[in-house]
Amino acid sequence: MLRLFNTDGRRIETFRPVDKEVVTIFTCGPSVYQRAHIGNMRTFLFEDVLVRYLEYRGYTVKRGMIITDIEDKALREAEKEGTTVKRLTDRNIGQFLKETDALGMKRPDYLPRASEHVAQAVAIIQELLKRKVAYRHNGSVYFDPMRFKGFGKLYGLDMSTWPKKRRRFHLDTYPGVQWNRGDFILWHGCPGGDDGCWESSIGRGRPSWNVQDASTLLEYFEGTLSIYCGGIDNLYRHHDYSIAILESVRPYPMARYWLHAYHLYVGGHKMSKSRGNIIYTDMLLKGGNSYGNVRFYLIDGHYRDVLNFRENRFEQSARRLAMIKGLVRPYIKRAGNADPAGCASAARIAKAFVTSMDDDLQVAKAVDAVYAVLKGTESSALSEGQAAAVVDELRKIDSVLRVLFNSRGTINK
Repeated sequence: MLRLFNTDGRRIETFRPVDKEVVTIFTCGPSVYQRAHIGNMRTFLFEDVLVRYLEYRGYTVKRGMIITDIEDKALREAEKEGTTVKRLTDRNIGQFLKETDALGMKRPDYLPRASEHVAQAVAIIQELLKRKVAYRHNGSVYFDPMRFKGFGKLYGLDMSTWPKKRRRFHLDTYPGVQWNRGDFILWHGCPGGDDGCWESSIGRGRPSWNVQDASTLLEYFEGTLSIYCGGIDNLYRHHDYSIAILESVRPYPMARYWLHAYHLYVGGHKMSKSRGNIIYTDMLLKGGNSYGNVRFYLIDGHYRDVLNFRENRFEQSARRLAMIKGLVRPYIKRAGNADPAGCASAARIAKAFVTSMDDDLQVAKAVDAVYAVLKGTESSALSEGQAAAVVDELRKIDSVLRVLFNSRGTINK
């Protein structure tokens, strides 16, 4: 059975979805004040593999991903570029979808923009005010964590150390990973005609980053989600905020399983403009490399391990994928147009893949195990039908990995 590491409890658990018929998943999407880099793409690819593997195992998946298109950073970047927030974010959303398509990612069933769900955010904030877990201050609205029992439970905050004196944090996000020990903002009051603000029953303003997940999630999902995903950085000052907001207005858990993908570094450092080490997917498309090579590099590891990008490691990954393709081609040639027949090698391939993937999505181990079976089998020793069975199994596996076959059913270059 599939077992996943649940951040809520910090343990590996057998996966039991809330609904046996449909697995509901919601994921933090891109903050589109800027273009997504390969570190962002690694997280989204992990989520893509998760969804595809659940479908491979027979589940129906219903997934939503929020696009954060209104926040402090978007306002600052738009002002810097001399444009509007909408023009800025529309451009970056288009770029994001173009790249995720090229990387073979399945588009979520729902891709809500935060800016399209302001009314829902206002309704949630009104309810929080009514329940007195939120309060107004100078035209803005803040959430008081001390009024939510169990605040910080996902991260594991020690609330006994929380300051007694009230402190308010006004920004959507703050640099670094330390916690802001105080009240966090829900609604930014806008006294003037600022870009990115709306008229509402709680005043003119805009919803904060932390209320946006709840405002979009409630539009498309009822009840407890089976899985909530995001990058490991969302474990600080975001997911616990989202839990507190949503569980303050609904009497049941936000999600049963919480999965977090770890960082990708470049040369041992986080990517940043100041370091000049930000890498985008198209920067890797040189020397004959493809989006398939990029996808394989970013998924060929474990999502809970830090990945440190180095040019030579990327090249090694591309060669590794080419070797696997080289092993697959003789099976395709041998199979011809034959129908699949009973084949022990095909069964071993399936078992090898499932065994590793069921162990918290160990993609690299799964690839190694499949490679070992292929290398240990002579395609010429199989009948055409047996070779066809191997190819058929590999196609099923590649419905998850998406790095071997193209839409025509032949091996990708």
